[in-house]
Amino acid sequence: MRKSTTLALAFAALAGAVGTTAYAENNASARMREGMMARLDKAMSDSDGAITFDQFSDAMDARLRKLVADNGGKLTVAQLADALEKARFERMARRIIARYDTKGDGTLTSDDITGREKKIFAMLDKNNDGKIEKSELPKGGRFGHHRQSDDEGDMQ
Repeated sequence: MRKSTTLALAFAALAGAVGTTAYAENNASARMREGMMARLDKAMSDSDGAITFDQFSDAMDARLRKLVADNGGKLTVAQLADALEKARFERMARRIIARYDTKGDGTLTSDDITGREKKIFAMLDKNNDGKIEKSELPKGGRFGHHRQSDDEGDMQ
């Protein structure tokens, strides 16, 4: 392959990676702004449409202030990263439990997992012969995007 073609492909790959990262960061920023606006709207509705600085401050970063207080008044990058990672994984765990938990008790059992697997298997076994053939699998191999509700396709 010519050097110019190799450089062009490398540049295209780098641009794609940067674009994907920028998109993810913009998406996360948008979610943060939406959360902030929701907290402000709630604070204002709780206070007849106007809030003081103290109410504003409480609505904005109560969790962050608590993290700082819980860590002796200073928060390092590592401590904040650990807290953010823990919060992210707890959200993921809650979603998984909610999808699988058949009794609604907030726990996950082997029976819950088996029940969900049976439900997905039955949905994929389009001709009800007790087997899943390749032709019955969703196009592109992606669950959740082919005749399934959102609830049934997120665990891939």
